[in-house]
Amino acid sequence: MADAESKSWLRGRVEKTLIKALTRAYSTVQVDQGKFLLQLRTAYRLPISGYHGVYSLEMGELDAVAGEIIRSGMKLAAVEGAGFGLGGLITIFPDLGILSAITMRTIQKLSLVYGFQFSTDDEIAELWIAAASAAGVDISRELLEKEVVNKFVPRVIQRIAARASAEVVEKWAGRLIPLTSSAIGAALNYWFVRAWGERAKGHFRQRHLQLRQQIQQAALAPQGSEILLPPSR
Repeated sequence: MADAESKSWLRGRVEKTLIKALTRAYSTVQVDQGKFLLQLRTAYRLPISGYHGVYSLEMGELDAVAGEIIRSGMKLAAVEGAGFGLGGLITIFPDLGILSAITMRTIQKLSLVYGFQFSTDDEIAELWIAAASAAGVDISRELLEKEVVNKFVPRVIQRIAARASAEVVEKWAGRLIPLTSSAIGAALNYWFVRAWGERAKGHFRQRHLQLRQQIQQAALAPQGSEILLPPSR
């Protein structure tokens, strides 16, 4: 009984922490889209002048860059987890704040790699649908269509936090062990970003393929026919 109550209390604290961290990420943690485009062109050698250019590249090129971005996020999260893990369970709350920022920046970069920017309200909402997908939460498009983004995103964040808090409490109990908490913290953060990154990658990749098919159909369609194209990126 006491153990169940302890887990329930901890899950509540973790959920509140995640809501605060993700809300802060929504307001302040954003990848500079211009700088990242330059990084894609120089560091990753993608021959594009804008994000619309990714639709003309081979899928293998995009998948390879997406994989590198996920691995980069995993390594950063592992280093952060190792440092905070030294404090055992007591440092789980500041750790979650930083881990949330790392994870959201990774998801934002994956979004851009597959050609989806997040400048308009609708694009921002789509980004958070992807974040929910990464957390294993299914968000209906109907919900988005009924609400403005500043009401929609907080509701999505609450759903994500509720789902993720259960996973955190279940898997991070090993941080109670002082001598191994640093290694456990590093490993858990590493696999956390990997799992969320791979699910987000799958979400964006599927959307990218759907839009790519529409672009190809438009290019082959006879003049005068109407085919709905994806919005300009």
